[in-house]
Amino acid sequence: MPTGVALRDVREQLFDAADRILLGSGPEALTSRAVTDTAGCAKGVLHRHFTDFDAFLADYVLDRVHRMDTAPLQAGAGTVTGNVAAFLAELFGSVAVAIVALVTFRDGLRARLRDTWPAGVPVLTQGAVALADYLEDERAHGRVAAVADATVLGAVLIGTGHLLYADRTGSPPTPDELRRTVEAIIPA
Repeated sequence: MPTGVALRDVREQLFDAADRILLGSGPEALTSRAVTDTAGCAKGVLHRHFTDFDAFLADYVLDRVHRMDTAPLQAGAGTVTGNVAAFLAELFGSVAVAIVALVTFRDGLRARLRDTWPAGVPVLTQGAVALADYLEDERAHGRVAAVADATVLGAVLIGTGHLLYADRTGSPPTPDELRRTVEAIIPA
């Protein structure tokens, strides 16, 4: 006789629960019990789908990295400053800042991520790559200085964005502050 209700899309339910916990309480509150309680399922469900909690967290982080929205980064459309500022606001206004703290907070998670993600913190690294690719495209359109190093600019913009948004309990930068920061970094 069944002991519970069949769960649909268990991975996504668990990942969504992790998002809610990270956004609401931060990485220190993210435990397997908190995830399963928030998802409304038994603790054993998580362990049936993942070898351990760090395996769950690694899959969760990589899933969120692969879902990163790069829609604001369309070369030739809008303004370069506006596009970059919109991307940074979208990225750091999401669960990304909490994921960075989570990766920093858990040694086992970092070790797991090294198996598939060779360097850096996945959210930040992927964001820097997306910005570098975009800035390279904009340089080809003549909208970024020909001498600009897109790879360096991508890393600087991600690092600066992270610093601006790092205090998840404080106020995020205003759109004007973010725009001025981006303008100061990208050479015309």
